[in-house]
Amino acid sequence: MRIPVLLASLALLAGTTASLAAPRPRCADAAVKQATKLLAFHSDNDDRARVDADSVKAIGTVGALVGKGRFDVIEVEGSIYKGEYRMRLIYAQIPGDCVLMGQEILERSDPY
Repeated sequence: MRIPVLLASLALLAGTTASLAAPRPRCADAAVKQATKLLAFHSDNDDRARVDADSVKAIGTVGALVGKGRFDVIEVEGSIYKGEYRMRLIYAQIPGDCVLMGQEILERSDPY
C-alpha cells in the first residue's frame, strides 16, 4: 500500500520541479541557430559539430560599449567529436527583434 502512495508523491514532486524550471530566454531560437553557425565556422564545417538546443540559458546582461544600453547574454553548449564548447551570444534588448551584437566561443578544457 505504501508503494502506490510513494509513487504518486514522486510524480507530484516531479511535476512541481518541472514547473519551476526557468522559462526559455527571449531569442533562444536565434541563439541556437547562431551557435550552430559559430561552431561550424570554428571547426571549418566539421560534420561532427553539434549544438545542444536544450542547454540554452540566459546568464545575465552586459553593458553596451557605447551608450547606457544593456545586452542580453545567452549561453549555448556544443561539441565537436570529443571537444566541448561554450558559446555566448549577445543580443540587443529590442522588443520583437533578436539583433546579434556579439559572440564568443571557448573550448571547455584545461590546457595547463
